[in-house]
Amino acid sequence: MSTPHNSAKKGDFAKTVLMPGDPLRAKYIAESFLDDARLVNEVRGMYAYTGTYKGKPVSVMASGMGMPSMGIYSYELFSFYDVENIIRIGTAGGISEKIRLRDVIMAIASCTPSSFADQYGLPCRPAAAASYDLLKKADEAAEGLGIKAHVGTVLCSDTFYTDTGSLADWRKMNVLAIEMESAALYYTAARTGKNALCICTVSDCPLTGEECSAEQRQNSFNDMIKIALETALLC
Repeated sequence: MSTPHNSAKKGDFAKTVLMPGDPLRAKYIAESFLDDARLVNEVRGMYAYTGTYKGKPVSVMASGMGMPSMGIYSYELFSFYDVENIIRIGTAGGISEKIRLRDVIMAIASCTPSSFADQYGLPCRPAAAASYDLLKKADEAAEGLGIKAHVGTVLCSDTFYTDTGSLADWRKMNVLAIEMESAALYYTAARTGKNALCICTVSDCPLTGEECSAEQRQNSFNDMIKIALETALLC
C-alpha cells in the first residue's frame, strides 16, 4: 500500500506514531531513541522510521508545517496504514502568564479559527479534543519520568505571520500556547475513530519576546520526546 505522499508498505508502521513537524527531528528521534530503526518513507522529504523502544515497535514520521500537511499525513496513517495512535510532538509559543520557556504542554483541546472542520458538513464546528486515553497515559508517563507538564487548551493557527489579532485576547481565555497542527490532527482522529494527542515544548513566548537558543531547543526538547515514547509503551 502506498499513497502519493507515502511510499511505505502495509505493515511498515507501528500502531503508535510520533509526529514532529520537522523531518530532521524525526531522523534525530529515530537515531537517538529507537533500536533497529529503518527508513520506511522519504517522499517529499517527509522522513518516516520504524524501530523499537524498549522492545516495543514505534514509528516516527514528520508531518510538515500547518494543518493541511498534518491533515494529509495523519489521515493516510489512520486510514491506510492501520495506525491507531498519533502523538504530535513539536514546538509552541507560550501565551499564558504561567507558561515559561521549555515548559511541556499537553493539549487537552485545540481551539482554531481554521475552516478545516467545515468539510464535515456539520451545523457547527466540533470541539477538537485529545483522546482521553492517550492523555491519561501521557500524564502517567510524565509523572513517572519526574517531568512537570501543563495540561490545557492550545490555539491552533493557520498562519505563522499575521497582521491581525492579539494573543493577549486568547490569554484571557486561559489558552496556554499557540501552534499550527493540533486541531487538524484531533479532527482527523475523531473522524477516523482513532486516537491523538499533541505534546509541545514552549520554544518562545511571543507576548514577552523571549525565545530559546538553538542549544536550548536541542537539549530541552528531549523531555517531550521521552514522554511520548513512554506513552507509546502504555498503548
